[in-house]
Amino acid sequence: MNNEIFKRYEIKYLVTKEQRKLIEKAFKNYMVPDAYGESTICNIYYDTPDKRLIRVSLEGPAYKEKLRVRSYGQIKPGDKVFVELKKKYDGVVYKRRVAMKENKARIYFKRNSKIDEPTEENGFLERQIVKELDYVKDFYKNLEPSVYLCYDRTAYYSKDDENFRVTFDTNIRWRDEDMKLTSKPGGREILEDGMSLMEVKTATAIPMWFVDILSKENIRKTSFSKYGRAYMQMLEDEKKDNIIRFDFIDRKVG
Repeated sequence: MNNEIFKRYEIKYLVTKEQRKLIEKAFKNYMVPDAYGESTICNIYYDTPDKRLIRVSLEGPAYKEKLRVRSYGQIKPGDKVFVELKKKYDGVVYKRRVAMKENKARIYFKRNSKIDEPTEENGFLERQIVKELDYVKDFYKNLEPSVYLCYDRTAYYSKDDENFRVTFDTNIRWRDEDMKLTSKPGGREILEDGMSLMEVKTATAIPMWFVDILSKENIRKTSFSKYGRAYMQMLEDEKKDNIIRFDFIDRKVG
């Protein structure tokens, strides 16, 4: 069972096709493509039936968290996925994740289910991650798949500092049915055509050469939550459904 811990700043920008081209052109002297190159990332976000986690997150508190299962592309039941806890406090992102088989991940979110006991080989770190995941799952109770969310990602990291990474996400799609990582990626688009969500990930400061690019192209950071955008579209759908339903009732009564 693989495990990973991240602690870093994640800064988001919405960029046009033209801006992205200029940025990637400037990358040639400083950045190299990630080992995965271009990949499709698929996620299932877990939440309470009343969407407590995303509702709290959208209120903009100092501390917020999300729980999800991630795969890289469409997978089979026995393939590896990552169960991830992503927390943000005072602008710093903390992420813990453990790897397991997809079918075991689904079972894990059922009531009273636990992750297999870590082996001695994996040691103390993995035990701590498992305990933290178990605590959050038990704290919220009744967690269930809330939304399936996928996107195509192109990733780069710095030649001088592999902890400085820049990713571009396009074709961000979501659905609230067929929420399985074994199903084909797809859903409703979140971004306008030609737009990319650029994320800058760093444990320290942003290099000056990159700051100069952002300044020259007048690119400003933005607040952007993929799950948050999907949830807002869910609310809009619900509102439209209610309007149609009430209109039908009014006509029937009238």
